[in-house]
Amino acid sequence: MNLKKRILSCIILLVLLVALCIIGFWQQEKIPAMGRSFESRDSKKIALTFDDGPHPYYTEQLLRGLKERNVKVTFFITGKSAEAYPEIVRAIYEDDHLIGNHTYNHTQLSSRNREKFKEEIIKTNEVIKEITGEDTIYIRPPYGSWNKEFEKELNMFPVLWTIDPLDWCSSNVSCIVDTVCAKAEENAIILMHDQYKTTVTAALEIVDRLQAEGYEFVTVDELLFD
Repeated sequence: MNLKKRILSCIILLVLLVALCIIGFWQQEKIPAMGRSFESRDSKKIALTFDDGPHPYYTEQLLRGLKERNVKVTFFITGKSAEAYPEIVRAIYEDDHLIGNHTYNHTQLSSRNREKFKEEIIKTNEVIKEITGEDTIYIRPPYGSWNKEFEKELNMFPVLWTIDPLDWCSSNVSCIVDTVCAKAEENAIILMHDQYKTTVTAALEIVDRLQAEGYEFVTVDELLFD
């Protein structure tokens, strides 16, 4: 009788082991799919930004290329250009790109022009709101010159950059692209200017190369507050 019980116990144990192996195999098959989904959600984010626009021709070219690639970027526009080309500002807004302030006349803050600088920010905010109906809370101060007191006074957040390929002074597309791609890293903010044909060509090549490397292009607010 004891032998029969031992044999029965061994059979039960074997059945349990087989069942555990089947369950483990099933779970292992599920894990890779979950892992791929998690990796997709945590893709490397990077922001592409453009200053000084909008330009009457090159900005529209850029918008078409970005739409084809389903990429969102940030435009820091001057009030003067926005007033001159409101239809392009509207197109930027309707394509769901983020719009920021770059002062009215691309003025650099100094110790002598604090109030004038502040007035230009306010005026540009008004121009943008008149076109888009939305308030602007992000600013890229020309040349990076900023006074933290404005953050409270104007309720605005300054956005600088981590990668500057100096596209405004280069006509070499490959050089611009290689400079950006060599320095690209997660949460980087790329500074470019949508005033030049070479910049538009380089920017779209940068998007193609970095997307192939697993980067996701986002607007700067996603980097600052996510």
